[in-house]
Amino acid sequence: MKQTELVFIPSPGISHLAATVEIAKLLTQRDPRFSITIIMIKFPFGSNDSTITSNSDSIRFVTLPPVEVSPGATTPSLFITELLKAQIPLLRDAVHELTRSNSIRLGGFVIDMFCTSIIDVADEFGVPSYLFFTSSAAFLGFRFHLQFLHDYEDLNFNEFKDSDAELEVPSYANPVPGKVFPPVMVDKERGGAEMFLYHTRRFRRVKGIMVNSFVELESHAIQSFSGSKIPPVYPVGPVLNTQGGSVGVQQDASAVMSWLDDQPPSSVVFLCFGSMGGFGGDQIKEIAHGLERSGHRFLWSLRQPPPKGKIESPGNYANVEEVLPEGFLHRTAKIGKVIGWAPQVAILAHSAVGGFVSHCGWNSTLESIYYGVPVATWPMFAEQQINAFQMVKDLGLAVEIKMDYNKYSSYVVSAQEIEIGLKNLMNVDNEVRKKREEMKKISRKVMIEGGSSHFSLGQFIEDMIGQHSM
Repeated sequence: MKQTELVFIPSPGISHLAATVEIAKLLTQRDPRFSITIIMIKFPFGSNDSTITSNSDSIRFVTLPPVEVSPGATTPSLFITELLKAQIPLLRDAVHELTRSNSIRLGGFVIDMFCTSIIDVADEFGVPSYLFFTSSAAFLGFRFHLQFLHDYEDLNFNEFKDSDAELEVPSYANPVPGKVFPPVMVDKERGGAEMFLYHTRRFRRVKGIMVNSFVELESHAIQSFSGSKIPPVYPVGPVLNTQGGSVGVQQDASAVMSWLDDQPPSSVVFLCFGSMGGFGGDQIKEIAHGLERSGHRFLWSLRQPPPKGKIESPGNYANVEEVLPEGFLHRTAKIGKVIGWAPQVAILAHSAVGGFVSHCGWNSTLESIYYGVPVATWPMFAEQQINAFQMVKDLGLAVEIKMDYNKYSSYVVSAQEIEIGLKNLMNVDNEVRKKREEMKKISRKVMIEGGSSHFSLGQFIEDMIGQHSM
């Protein structure tokens, strides 16, 4: 019997790529009739996706050659959109090569939220497209609702720029303030709003949407889709890579894990701001003062942002002492450790970690839930502000340092705000901690037989088979 080949096209960001590999593994493990090719599109600058592997005979990787991208793309999401459009001819050739084999039958494309231009390529091959949405169900609903209001009721996104004005959105339990809207949405001058609308309109063309979430976490959002005119939504998460990185990365992590082994249970605050998160000197000093004043043990992943105007991954500081307050490392030597890159999953899984200051990227949010670690919110860009809002206001699963911080603004979060946030985070009696413990248990049950996400993935497979009869 011929296998049915699915072509997955993730965005090049490590969080998108890692989740895509994991959902591909789940699909092939669940149904041996599937084989999967993951088309790897790399950033033109160095990135940390070389450790991605599947350890599965049913999954292969095809890496497309790098292409030049217009220098006019000035935000990561605009840059990714342009990069993917530029790769279409190469991607088309790669799929043609794949279909030359008589042993496979092309079943469909599974695309990422930034890859909607590739729906046209799937149409050329006469196969359906599906979306794997690597953010929350609530944000998916937000996108559909805002696109509808813009296209049919003349809503102007700019009314919400830096605004306390609120909007009722069906997928959120509370009205959403404009100040937590994704910054790209109110970036009309540089085309961010049009890009947001372009992709969301095209979401409506897919045959189904897998979302990396689960019913018990986002029941309000998922129920809000009932009866709406959008493609079927399948909550299949939490889709996580809990194994960590490659051998080399594990060796880099050994000193960090050894330090954590020496700390008391649930005593350490872990600060990490994602694969694109870095701060300038003024903000670094405020974080250092806030940490020192709080008195809590800490592990701080401190990254250097790229030069202004350049879109590339943060790096490690050559000498962190130059950017930290004088004497900080000496004064905190017994309770703190400052590192560069962090093995985040291994750290969150460690019993010494009692709190997580996070940028609220959706992968990190799910990892913190899976390991039961309470979060203090400090979003940076993309949809992280609205994720923070949902965690704090809708779900009661996080405390706030900031919900509306934006890495492109000049605002500096004060040491006092940080200190207060850290004390709230590490309060052993807080309601957030109790809710996290409960959600941790649920998040581990939903993926096994009888769980809601296990059932939902099975439903997706059945519906896909119905679309493209085997």
